[in-house]
Amino acid sequence: MDQDVEYQTDPITSEVVRNKLEGIANEMQSTLFRSSYSPIVKEGLDASASLFTIEGETLAQAIALPFHLATLIPMVRKVIEEFNLNQMIDGDIYIMNDPYHGGTHLPDIALIMPIFSGGELIAFSAAMTHHQDVGGMSPGSVPTNATEIFQEGIRIPPLKYSSGGIVNETLLKLLKLNVRLPDSFEGDLNAQLAACEIGRRRISDLESRYSVKVLKNIFSDLLNRSELMTRRAIRELPDGKHSYFDFLDNDGIDLDTPIKIEVSVLVEDDSVHIDFQGTSGQVRGPFNLMPSGAYAAAYFAVHAMTDPDIPTNGGCFRPITLSLPPKSIINPEEPAPVNARTSTMKRVAGCITSALGQFVPDRAPADSAGEMLLLAFGGERVDGSRYVVGELIASGSGASEGMDGVDVIETDGTNCMNLPVEALEMDVPIRVHKTELRTGSGGAGKFRGGLGLVREYEILHGDVVFTHRGERHNYPAHGVLGGQSGAKAYSKIRRGNGAEEVIKSKVVDTLSQGDRIIVTTAGGGGYGAPELRLDSSIRNDIADRKIIESEK
Repeated sequence: MDQDVEYQTDPITSEVVRNKLEGIANEMQSTLFRSSYSPIVKEGLDASASLFTIEGETLAQAIALPFHLATLIPMVRKVIEEFNLNQMIDGDIYIMNDPYHGGTHLPDIALIMPIFSGGELIAFSAAMTHHQDVGGMSPGSVPTNATEIFQEGIRIPPLKYSSGGIVNETLLKLLKLNVRLPDSFEGDLNAQLAACEIGRRRISDLESRYSVKVLKNIFSDLLNRSELMTRRAIRELPDGKHSYFDFLDNDGIDLDTPIKIEVSVLVEDDSVHIDFQGTSGQVRGPFNLMPSGAYAAAYFAVHAMTDPDIPTNGGCFRPITLSLPPKSIINPEEPAPVNARTSTMKRVAGCITSALGQFVPDRAPADSAGEMLLLAFGGERVDGSRYVVGELIASGSGASEGMDGVDVIETDGTNCMNLPVEALEMDVPIRVHKTELRTGSGGAGKFRGGLGLVREYEILHGDVVFTHRGERHNYPAHGVLGGQSGAKAYSKIRRGNGAEEVIKSKVVDTLSQGDRIIVTTAGGGGYGAPELRLDSSIRNDIADRKIIESEK
């Protein structure tokens, strides 16, 4: 017993355990990537893994998508709420995706596994994967023209997927019957099971070195330490209130109506409160964001703008509170559609970051384009087999003091990858004719915004249902301190007969053999007055084709 007390208070032991927990989470995620079937996971890395305490606080998370990891929190807590902890047994696994029960959007399905040691529940392992298709009105389950959640795919409330290690085959059959790629769907679920099992095994191994009591005390200590470090970092900000607003192009239905995101950030002593008064109301299209997503964006932004080196766990989130107006785009009412919530979540994170930047102007970045252009293609191969494939295309990040923006990179809480050309062309009858940096798209400044991307696709066989979910077609990423805005995004369809159709940022359309899609993503904002940029940097810009000589 005295040894337990010693371990509780030993900072070296706590740090060893913390690093071990983070290693476990990263191993879980690596298992996800290696074992999944879908290209959007194998290549796009759209999956995440975490460990949780039995109270539902994040214990450790993989180096992955910050948004996924934060949005897992309400899902784990919902499972804890719905199912009695005392009745859980080793081998139980829970499944859910329903946004109105704590999820985010229907393609993101979570599996949650309780972890036991000596018959005692000590933690949860959880894995979330963006499934390539979960049904609904369009292949890929991300229809930009959905007007209610019932059009977006199958809803899964918190359910027991496995009991004592035995999978509920009836539930699995039901789920597979409602998706377009049942074999891939089951394969990705099995990858999630494998990831959760890795978490269970490694925590059990850890318990063999330390008692359950010692581990639980260390878990509590790690959370408390991160909370104290976060509060200390917040205290370094001046007390006060700053606001920022930006726009989404439209909601996918009313294509000429912008959506306003407005935040006010209040810093008082060691806490941060974020108010969304002034943000647009709930919209008809699928760009509504559940509260879990707003919290995820806030957690990411505050952590990034205070001290990103603080170990990330539930303790970091305790000093942060939000006010979310009901029936707004960040707190919609059922059955509002939500499948495109990533665009809204990224803009929320960007606005919070920019508002926090006003507290520390020397650390304030220019706006990132923050565009995760999502393309989904659904059709048939030459052999008659069905395919659904998703693409995630990034844009330019904003510049900051001493640093140009990064070209074509995910920002504002996402961390996905595009599909390699070879992986796409080997899997489906689509040819990529062009992939190149978009010259001149970064905002000019003392430090230049990051560039967007140009990519061109051609349909090689049959008719294809095509989904395009873009942003920054109407509202560019703004510069700061005299820096200029980045270039707007632009996309078009070039039909086989030569006719061209401009895409108003969102569309669901049918493509035929010979049709081409040309997408150009937006650039990040510049930092500081352009006339302050060094001549040597301008020469490098021209040599690297970031700008043409006439733009210098």
